[in-house]
Amino acid sequence: MIKRRNKIIIFTALIVILISSLLYSLAYRYLIERDEKAVTNSISSSSTAKNNVTYDDWNYSCNNFSINIEKKETGDGDNKITYYVAHLNVKDISSIKSAFAQNRFGRNITETTSNIASSNNAIFAINGDYYGFREDGIIIRNGTLYRDAPARNGLAFFNDGTINIYDETATNGNDLLAQGVTNTFSFGPSLLDNGKAITNFDNVKIDSNFGNRNIDNSNPRTGIGMISPNNFVFVVVDGRDNGYSRGMTLNEFSQLFEDLGCTYAYNLDGGGSSTMYFNGRVVNNPGGKDSERKVSDIIYIN
Repeated sequence: MIKRRNKIIIFTALIVILISSLLYSLAYRYLIERDEKAVTNSISSSSTAKNNVTYDDWNYSCNNFSINIEKKETGDGDNKITYYVAHLNVKDISSIKSAFAQNRFGRNITETTSNIASSNNAIFAINGDYYGFREDGIIIRNGTLYRDAPARNGLAFFNDGTINIYDETATNGNDLLAQGVTNTFSFGPSLLDNGKAITNFDNVKIDSNFGNRNIDNSNPRTGIGMISPNNFVFVVVDGRDNGYSRGMTLNEFSQLFEDLGCTYAYNLDGGGSSTMYFNGRVVNNPGGKDSERKVSDIIYIN
């Protein structure tokens, strides 16, 4: 009888240990904030001071860049889509920057897009790639290599004012820095092929994390496209709010960037993360609830 009781106690203890270990592992993966160190030091860049500034609720212009934001609506009823297109022209690529939540690089460190933008005196911002949800990808921000773990097709900004979609597994962070890359984002997928909309997203997944699923349903979206060097469009699509905006499929999103005249375009973190910030306010309706999801990072202009 005593032996049986001891076996039960030991078995129960093992189960508790296993469950505790699993719960800690999940918390460590998805909840516990962890700072990480950069792989390389930053490459300094500079831009001239802004002057000759003019702005209103939808436009901003200075010597270094100009921004024009348009609110677009298409369809009606449950098929209505509302989205925002920011046309950005920059004097040079140094005006386009990235910032981390709480100014810290690491896992599960988050803030709202508007808070990160405000902390960095951003004129304009969108959410980034939510790098902190993953352990892989090549992450270069403002000339600093933070992570060098190739995994997927990434987006790279170059110091000549261009962007390109590249295969992370065919290169590494130091080579990208040597080529003049200033920022990279690791999410995807690419939306255009030689300026034409990609139409087959059947096998596209968010990533290899817990909750992996096909993402070609109608959802809020965030993306970046290049029309020509130093001439970009930043797009945020609202969704999950029937009668206001159902969101877009990836096919619709890719077609939008083709229609805008882009040569390259890239899909960033979407869903509840999709947020556009301009001159102190959130422009869109995040998640159909006017409530921003906290994210790891932003892309911003100042």
